[in-house]
Amino acid sequence: MNHLTIVDHPLVQHKLSVMRRTSTPSNQFRQLLREISHLLAYEVTRDLPMTTVAIDTPVCPMDAPMLDGKKLALVSILRAGNGLLDGVLELIPSARVGFVGLYRDEETLQPVQYYFKVPEGMDERVVIAVDPMLATGNSSVAAIDLLKKAGATNIKFLCLLAAPEGVARMKEAHPDVQIVTASLDEKLDEKGYIVPGLGDAGDRMFGTK
Repeated sequence: MNHLTIVDHPLVQHKLSVMRRTSTPSNQFRQLLREISHLLAYEVTRDLPMTTVAIDTPVCPMDAPMLDGKKLALVSILRAGNGLLDGVLELIPSARVGFVGLYRDEETLQPVQYYFKVPEGMDERVVIAVDPMLATGNSSVAAIDLLKKAGATNIKFLCLLAAPEGVARMKEAHPDVQIVTASLDEKLDEKGYIVPGLGDAGDRMFGTK
């Protein structure tokens, strides 16, 4: 599946297993999510455009590799996306930041929009949308729809867990969007939760349930 990258690094998998435990408290859950986001960020930014710049080292001049083009845009799909956003921002503090506010109607499982704010010049930026869970894919597809309407053409999707149903839905709607995740789980249950999953990421991050 060329559109899907699973980061199977041992540190990622170990930290994810601790996050899955019911007994893991919210403060530890948030810290682990931040740590994993650092590791996932390396993979999702692997092919950022590069150029060379003439610099002087203490020994001699050289043509050194540097990032090229406009600063990338990180877009958090609220609210749980902020857990990944904070970690990625620590590695790329110059990135521009946007937010997409969506919640899932528990009866229809369809996304409902309540907020949208992104940087200017989206058509000139690499855009990384972040959300811990790719479950049904409905909210993720809706978020990508909005980003494309705002002009984004080079979009990646970063998540902690994905379900096969969500991956298929995203591929059908946005085959040009690369998905980077720590795990492709087994399935969705009858309520649309990822199995085995880790529960509701937002509730576990913020201790709201």
